[in-house]
Amino acid sequence: MQQAASEGVPGSAWERPVAIDDALRLLETRPCTVIAGGTDLLVSGASAGPKGNVLDLSAISSLTGIQLESYDGRSFLRIGATVTWSQLLRAQIPEAYEALRLAAREIGGRQIQNRGTIGGNLCNASPAADSVPVLLALEAELELCSPRGLRRMPVAQFLIGSRRTALAPDELLTAVCLPQPGAQTRSVFLKLGHRRYLVISIATVAAAVSLDAQGIVTHCAVAIGACSAVACRLPSLEQAILGLKAQELDRALRRGLLRPQMFEPIAPIDDVRGTAKYRREAVVHLVDRALRELIGQDSS
Repeated sequence: MQQAASEGVPGSAWERPVAIDDALRLLETRPCTVIAGGTDLLVSGASAGPKGNVLDLSAISSLTGIQLESYDGRSFLRIGATVTWSQLLRAQIPEAYEALRLAAREIGGRQIQNRGTIGGNLCNASPAADSVPVLLALEAELELCSPRGLRRMPVAQFLIGSRRTALAPDELLTAVCLPQPGAQTRSVFLKLGHRRYLVISIATVAAAVSLDAQGIVTHCAVAIGACSAVACRLPSLEQAILGLKAQELDRALRRGLLRPQMFEPIAPIDDVRGTAKYRREAVVHLVDRALRELIGQDSS
């Protein structure tokens, strides 16, 4: 285990273990600020840095890597919690997970992508976190580890509010697990901001659609981010799309399929980036565009 004293904070320590068991023991014995890439460390606290003990997970090799694994009779793509966005962009992941690659490209600039991690983005639990709607749409499960053992939790249950998660005090997020998609599954991620890059989202949309051999929608997931305290899916919209052929879905969108009641799960606010009204209107256009992209139709 590596350990170094934090500068300017007497009695605190910067712990950098190389094994998950060591990290869990440290977490049991003292309160710690847990970091992976550390990209939110200063912006979320005083400019002098974190107060108290810091538990740095960046040296734990078991938290890295992207590979296919089986669990409970199902196949998953397992992404270690400290995998960075740059690593995801370089990885050979199935085309069905394209939404995750698109989100990785939108998160910060190159420096942030080189340091920021998928686990940190989740545990920071920002309402505008770009990865969350994608992981909701891809129905990700999270692997959580504590001295009591491992448990799995759907990402929808992990995020319980703005900056709040279901992590127990002695627990660490160790991996993000994406279920293996069907052969005809496609996904997309769209982000609205004041600039193309280096911007906090005004609204985001992630969608995943599966088609059978006849071109009928057999699965649909649509998730909205930055429009409520926690990103959420749109179940009534998803149900309306199931069973339609791609051409039927295109016609339905042109005839006003996207009705206001389908967006009731979101709860946008007014802030410096946009008004609630603007977000509600914008997200309808983003969903329309996302669905048309997935079925190969022009949105003009």
